[in-house]
Order: sequence, then structure tokens, then C-alpha cells
Amino acid sequence: MKTILHKADTRGDANHGWLHSKHSFSFANYNNPERMNFGVLRVLNDDTVSEKRGFGTHPHRDMEIISIPLEGDLKHQDNMGNTTIIKEGDIQVMSAGTGIMHSEYNNNPDRPVKFLQIWVIPNQQSVEPRYDQITLAPSDSKNKLQQILSPNENDSGVWIHQDAWFNLTTLDKNKNLTYDLNDAENNGVYIFVLEGDASINGQTLNKRDGLGVWDVETLDIKADSDAKILFMEVPMQLN
Repeated sequence: MKTILHKADTRGDANHGWLHSKHSFSFANYNNPERMNFGVLRVLNDDTVSEKRGFGTHPHRDMEIISIPLEGDLKHQDNMGNTTIIKEGDIQVMSAGTGIMHSEYNNNPDRPVKFLQIWVIPNQQSVEPRYDQITLAPSDSKNKLQQILSPNENDSGVWIHQDAWFNLTTLDKNKNLTYDLNDAENNGVYIFVLEGDASINGQTLNKRDGLGVWDVETLDIKADSDAKILFMEVPMQLN
């Protein structure tokens, strides 16, 4: 088993006033050669956007972009004709492919919106751009793994152009789970603790810590307090 630990307070920190972003991997003005990616997981940004502010229309291409709101509502618009509100409990995915233009704004007039922005390098280039958004059932992650993303269009959750699986769990204190990798030969798992404290294969993690694990088939998970944890299983080799 191989691991890499990213404590919460070692992440890149960008505070623009209206936007406060924590970067697990190099992004924009945060450039850390030792933190370029975890396999095909390229970006994990923990963003807080002030009320009535946001990201104006901007382009993307050849990237799978996943947004997971943690608090508040996010308004999305794009050049594919989508105008949607993404709320806590939703997950959004865009396959940028040949190119998209979109904007994201805090839809709350009186409080910040907090969300994860995740980029995964796809296994296909120049695909037709695509948008999808679903609402997750909170009960499906209570003391069990809830698959929220996969490579398969007909599976649970959203799907992307990559052999990746995301799972979410909300664990009560002292609860245990086992995560069996879908492709242990090629994939690793980046674990991100959203809330609380947990131990993964004996490694203690606290809120907003990240742990990358590979060359392993199974993860043993224990909640040291009430905890919410995101598991991102991705190929370790770049395409």
C-alpha cells in the first residue's frame, strides 16, 4: 500500500474577497510541483463564494467537471441552454469535450455558498459537451457507501468519460465500513473528509484532510466522530 497525506492546513489558499478557495492540487496562482494531481484527479477546490458574487462566463474543454454544493445554492448557466440551481445534496457534472462556456453564481442573497469543484482528466478527447445534474438521497449514504459517480451511464449517480467511481458516506461515531476498489490493479482512491474525524487503514484524518491511497484492494474505514467522507477512485496513470 502506498499513501500520500494532505493535511487541510497545507492546501493552497486563495482569498479574493468575494471568493475564498482552498486548493488540494495546483490551480491558478497556486503552483506546487509536488501537488499537480492524484492520477487523473486534477483539481479539488474547496470554494466559498460571497452572496451575489460568482464566476462570470468562461470556457472549458476536454475535462470532466464535477460540482458538489456543501452549503447554499449555486446558479449555473451555459451555452448548451442550461439554467439551473444546484443545491446542497445535488451533484452536477459537465463533460467539456470540444468546448463549453458557463457561469456560476451564488444564488443566495444573504449568505455564502460553499461547494467542491472537481476536475477529472477524461479518457476520451473532443467528445460532445454534456451536462447532467441529480439530487442525492441523504438516507442512501447513512452508515453506508453511496455511489454518486461512475463510468456507466445506467449506474447510480452521474457518469463521466473516465474509469472513476465516487462514493459518499455519512457515518455515526464508531461505525465501520469497508471500501473495495472497483479496479485495484489500475486505480487509487483519494479520500476527502468533509466533516468530522475518521481513520482509513489506520491513518487518522480530520476535517478537510485528504489522503491518497493506491496499490491496495480494500480500505478499512472507522468514524472517530460523526463524519462525512468523499471517496474518489480514479486511474493512477494519466492517459
